Amino acid sequence: MRNEIEITDWFQEYHNDIYNFLIYYTGSMDVEDFVQEPFLKAVRNIHKFKGESNPRTWLISIARNVAIDESRKRRKEEIKRNRYFQFSLTAKGSDTPEEIVGLSETKLELYMEIRMLKQSYYDVLMLRGINELSVQETAQALNWTESKVNLSYHRALKTLEKKMGGREI
Repeated sequence: MRNEIEITDWFQEYHNDIYNFLIYYTGSMDVEDFVQEPFLKAVRNIHKFKGESNPRTWLISIARNVAIDESRKRRKEEIKRNRYFQFSLTAKGSDTPEEIVGLSETKLELYMEIRMLKQSYYDVLMLRGINELSVQETAQALNWTESKVNLSYHRALKTLEKKMGGREI
């Protein structure tokens, strides 16, 4: 009973953070169905939460795994569809960045470049740069050391800067 109350409190406090994280991470505005999934998984696995990190960090880590699982599922479905119709898979993600409301041309280009980065750079940019998690929270969410977070974040920014041709990020 205590655990259910705790998760309910977490939902009230962190559901907007999870929602925003999933929008940025997936590149889709249609994430409402996925917001509840990290909390459901948290209820089932509350015994694994040791309280050594912020609940927000733990929930974002779960949300990241939910997004990765959904992305894999969508890719498999897309590949099946493309095989059926004899088309090749041409996009990295199933949602187009154009669906994100209000993006300027430069922001759209930046978003597309971020989506094309290797997964570790993408993950660290989403957590540190977009969701503004601390180095420690990012390390906990990704199960990395803090030095790996700092190094990967720095390298991701440098790579992104090169891809953008030196334009301001």
